[in-house]
Amino acid sequence: MNSLKGKVAVVTGGTTGIGYAVSLKLREAGADVYACARHEKNFTNGIRYHELDVRKKESCRRLYEDIMAAHGHIDILAANAGIIADSMTEKMEEEEFDRVIETNLKGVFRMVRLIGPQMERQGGGAIVTVGSVVGEYGNIGQANYAASKAGIIGMSKSWAKEFARKGSPVRVNVVAPGYIMTDMLKGLPEHLLMKFVEKTMLKRLGRPEEVAEVIAFLVSDAASYVTGTVIDVNGGMRL
Repeated sequence: MNSLKGKVAVVTGGTTGIGYAVSLKLREAGADVYACARHEKNFTNGIRYHELDVRKKESCRRLYEDIMAAHGHIDILAANAGIIADSMTEKMEEEEFDRVIETNLKGVFRMVRLIGPQMERQGGGAIVTVGSVVGEYGNIGQANYAASKAGIIGMSKSWAKEFARKGSPVRVNVVAPGYIMTDMLKGLPEHLLMKFVEKTMLKRLGRPEEVAEVIAFLVSDAASYVTGTVIDVNGGMRL
């Protein structure tokens, strides 16, 4: 395992699903981890919870200022917070579209616009945004979600260029999970889950820990020459 000792890491959506697995993995690697979300979770392994609503710029600013006041630097951002509001386009309300964009896309923008420039000023850092296979290939009934995740890819590639343009080694990458067994999937009927399984080459759903392993690699020194890329973690899935 690549050590992250001395690094300060922020994980949005860090108390459930993929974000929770990322928080645990980065802490295991030695980082000082802030698991950030709207709903509190008690941790017993040194992870700190901080309230965060990525839909509100004041909440993002407060988080940023609190961590900077405590540590003076932020070295890792795993921008994971996201929601779904699925519906066929004809039936999708604008509110449903806007709510997903506000959280999934603008929420990432709000965090990176604070932390990215700070990383550039301090001389380096690693940002991983969590996209989706849906953002690459689209999916029926998920036009809003696909738009948000495709936008994350475009923003992240732009940031990889922007924050490194003056020579500071700030790296920005995207992890695009496929169907991962989180709370978003647990409520679906078994026959639908099996359809997802059949779309993968490995014939199974993914685990949050498998996504966390890739993110932990990308924010470590082992990935020091990896930036501006999208890494699929989807079991060989194609929609």
